Amino acid sequence: MLPISAAMDNSRASHGLVQWHGTTIIGVRKGDRTVVAGDGQVSMGNTVMKPNARKVRRIGEGDKVVAGFAGATADAFTLFERLEKKLEQYNGQLLRAAVELTKDWRTDKYLRNLEALMIVADKDNLLVLTGNGDVLEPDGGIAAIGSGGNYALAAAKALSDYEDDPEKIARRAMEVAADVCVFTNGNVTLETV
Repeated sequence: MLPISAAMDNSRASHGLVQWHGTTIIGVRKGDRTVVAGDGQVSMGNTVMKPNARKVRRIGEGDKVVAGFAGATADAFTLFERLEKKLEQYNGQLLRAAVELTKDWRTDKYLRNLEALMIVADKDNLLVLTGNGDVLEPDGGIAAIGSGGNYALAAAKALSDYEDDPEKIARRAMEVAADVCVFTNGNVTLETV
C-alpha cells in the first residue's frame, strides 16, 4: 500500500495533470497541548512556486480549531470553508463536524474530486481527514501528511520519548523533513491549541 502522499501524487499523474507537491504538515499532541505545524513551500514539478505559503490556520468561531492541509491549494480552501460551516452547524464540536465533512467529501460528486488531506485539532482532538471518508485519530498523538509527512512522522515519534514539549517536537520534526524532502522547506507556520 502506498503512503497517502504517494497515492495522491500517483492519482494526479494518472490524470495527466502537472504534479503539485503541496507540503508537509505535522500534528503533535502531548499532555494538554496540541501543535499543528506546516512548511511554506509549494512546488510544481521541480520548481518552487512559492516559499512562504501559509498552510496552517485557525478556523471556526473563536479560532478554537487549527487546521493544516496538504495537496491542491484551491481544494484545501474549499475544505476549510466546508469544515467551518460544519463547525458552525454542530456548535464547534470538531469530531462531529469532521465526521459530517468526510461523509460529504466521500459521497458528493464535486467534493469527491478534491485532492487534499487535512490535519485538524482542537483542545480535545487531533484528527486526519481524507477524501476516502476517513476520520483518523493518530496512535501516540502524532500525525503527519504531505510530501515530507513520513519523514516528519518518523522524527517526531523518535523525539516523543525524550521531549515533553509538543512545539519542540513539531519544530524539530519539520527541520528533519526539510533536510530530507525536496518538496519541504524550513519556513514553518505553527499553531497551538
